[in-house]
Amino acid sequence: MRPFLHRLRTSAWSYLRRAPGTYVWLLALFITTVALHHMDPRFEQEFLRQRSTNLHALSTHPVRVLVSSALWIDGGHWWPYALLYTVLHARAEHWLGTPRWLAVTAAAHVLATLISEGALLWAISTGHAPATAVNTLDIGVSYALAGTIGVLTYRLPPPWRYVYLAVILTLYGSPLATSRTFTDLGHFTSLLIGLACHPLCPRRPRPLPRTRPAQ
Repeated sequence: MRPFLHRLRTSAWSYLRRAPGTYVWLLALFITTVALHHMDPRFEQEFLRQRSTNLHALSTHPVRVLVSSALWIDGGHWWPYALLYTVLHARAEHWLGTPRWLAVTAAAHVLATLISEGALLWAISTGHAPATAVNTLDIGVSYALAGTIGVLTYRLPPPWRYVYLAVILTLYGSPLATSRTFTDLGHFTSLLIGLACHPLCPRRPRPLPRTRPAQ
């Protein structure tokens, strides 16, 4: 039993050391999720709406809500995010390094939010969405996660890279042909942003030239 616990602690410490940003973020989500579960349901929605990146909040406190919206999960359970963060975010952070991983996730979260909310604003102004949509609840970490899924394409060697790319484009693109919500647009946009972050990916070292043996 002791050797197993020792290997478990060693493995956990290795993950934390290689991807500190991922697990600090995950810890923040755990704390906020526990806090939500202790709130009155009537108060919870208003509390989250004040931290949502809806059109009203973006027009008054854009920086604050762009940051705070990535620290809360709208209901549900925390453990699926622990799995997704370990499989996706931790791997991307270890591969890219914390600064570049953070740049990818921030770009996906911020730009996809602005583009999707801009599309919602257009829908409201043209009568395709009700005026009350300016206060739509929009929080969570799914845009940043989609951006990480996109940039991980370059972690795979061909031909698996192209299979993976086809799968994620289908997964995120198919909802645009059916439901066409602003969140569907945001998810697909964040995936494209992750794919556009190829310049941030580490380059593989070139193989050394072969030398001919001396005659």
